[in-house]
Amino acid sequence: MSGEEAPTPQQQPEQEKKPDEPPPAAASDAPQQEAAAAGGSSPAAEEKPLSCRALVLTGYGGYDKVKLQVKAQSQPQLQAGEILVRVKACGLNFAELLGRQGLYELLPAPPVTMGMEGSGVIEAVAEDVKDRKVGDRVIVMNRSGMWQEVVVVSANHTFPMPEQMSFEEGAALSINYLTAYMMLFEMANLRPGKSVLIHMAAGGVGIAATQLCRTVQDVTVFGTASASKHETIAQGGVTHPIDYRTKDYVEEIRKISPKGVDIVLDPLGGSDTQKGFSLLKPMGTLIVFGAANCVTGQKKNLLAMAKTWYHQLSLTTLKLMQSNKAVCGFHLGYITEEELLSRTMLKLLELYEQGKIKPCIDSRYHFEEVGLIVFKYKNVKEVLLFGAYMVALKTEPQTPLKLPNA
Repeated sequence: MSGEEAPTPQQQPEQEKKPDEPPPAAASDAPQQEAAAAGGSSPAAEEKPLSCRALVLTGYGGYDKVKLQVKAQSQPQLQAGEILVRVKACGLNFAELLGRQGLYELLPAPPVTMGMEGSGVIEAVAEDVKDRKVGDRVIVMNRSGMWQEVVVVSANHTFPMPEQMSFEEGAALSINYLTAYMMLFEMANLRPGKSVLIHMAAGGVGIAATQLCRTVQDVTVFGTASASKHETIAQGGVTHPIDYRTKDYVEEIRKISPKGVDIVLDPLGGSDTQKGFSLLKPMGTLIVFGAANCVTGQKKNLLAMAKTWYHQLSLTTLKLMQSNKAVCGFHLGYITEEELLSRTMLKLLELYEQGKIKPCIDSRYHFEEVGLIVFKYKNVKEVLLFGAYMVALKTEPQTPLKLPNA
């Protein structure tokens, strides 16, 4: 496989495709699709290389390390259980921000195409795949590689999209909602009448967790977010929004609920984990699923990492016994039980069709617009929020864009 950097919006050639034209690789693939769907390939398909655009992490660091490239490779030969998907939209998660800095251990070393989730249309299936067919719209999950126009994945990692679901919503559902659902229902056993503290309540997992809490009767939700987000998260189901920038959220929660809360979802780490443990009621559960306090800029900050780990919660089994509290850790990347993932995804899709959950899309960008991220999000707090919301990166070509002045 080879890759060359695609022209930036300023560098696009004069003869541009119109926005409503199909991607270049799709225009002449019909014969090959039919052959691949039948389990074979034509000589022409084998000779003609497949070209697709991809967002490639070329090294650890800032946004300048993410490059739009054109990859050229031979026509994929599908192995047993595999399908070929033309990606229509892919998601950006906080894990990608960590991966860009070299802080996500499950991401292969650069150069690597990032992206754990997306949605698209099946263009070919292996001969043994019977429950997927060419033309199906699917949600796709993968450890990496989704930030490109064409991807080969296991059919078991795809899920049929509901008819009313957009490609952007399909790209926004899996990672955030799987994380929130498993923490709330598999680990914390959320039940009617319980109370939950959700940090970063305006983020992707925060919004997903809030919506899922609303599916259970009489659940009280405390949510931390900047004041500008309070109206939004209150409309989404947060009972008590708290501005973590101007108020001590521990004190604010104690004023409303002196005994504390039943469940704390902690994506922050460090001293906030200690505060979360102190807020738990007896029989309560603290779930740690991130360390956002480590990320303070575009590049790795060793001092921030050291400070976070220095203030990390330290417990003995005796203290746990005496406090009657539970501490759990969750990392979706280490969930290897495919039956559990599939069962949970099917439940989420059912909730979506019932209108009980709906991904919140913060922004939509075409691949060519990736450079705009640098200009729009000037500081780390905005970037964290950008990563926390679900951002749909659309793969269809479009006309050149005029970038703002740096």
